[in-house]
Amino acid sequence: MLKTGSCLCGGIKYTITGPMRDVHACHCRQCRKTSGNFVAATRVAKDDLTFECQATLTWYRSSDVAERGFCSTCGGNLFWRRLEGDTISIMAGTLDPPTGLKTELHIFVADKSDFYELFDDAEKLEQW
Repeated sequence: MLKTGSCLCGGIKYTITGPMRDVHACHCRQCRKTSGNFVAATRVAKDDLTFECQATLTWYRSSDVAERGFCSTCGGNLFWRRLEGDTISIMAGTLDPPTGLKTELHIFVADKSDFYELFDDAEKLEQW
């Protein structure tokens, strides 16, 4: 199953050739600050992600264990990955529909902001 996605300006375009995990929504402070809200992300094996274009891809080391990939032109927040790992999280909103995904989990709910509520049936964890 081939899936595609990109940032807003098209400086980053990618293809996914393997299975995607259903969406996890992260409400932690870092995700809120990098996205302006909470982050909704799927995850794939790094080997299943191919870049068709990555001219504007920039990586920011956001902690001792992970980094975030974004577009240096349009500011699109696209990826999160552990420095040592074989998977990469992809922001679900950057995928071209239809995705075939559903939100299955909310994490760091204790850190969420106060301007929204969570009314879906997905599992909710106070932390990770």
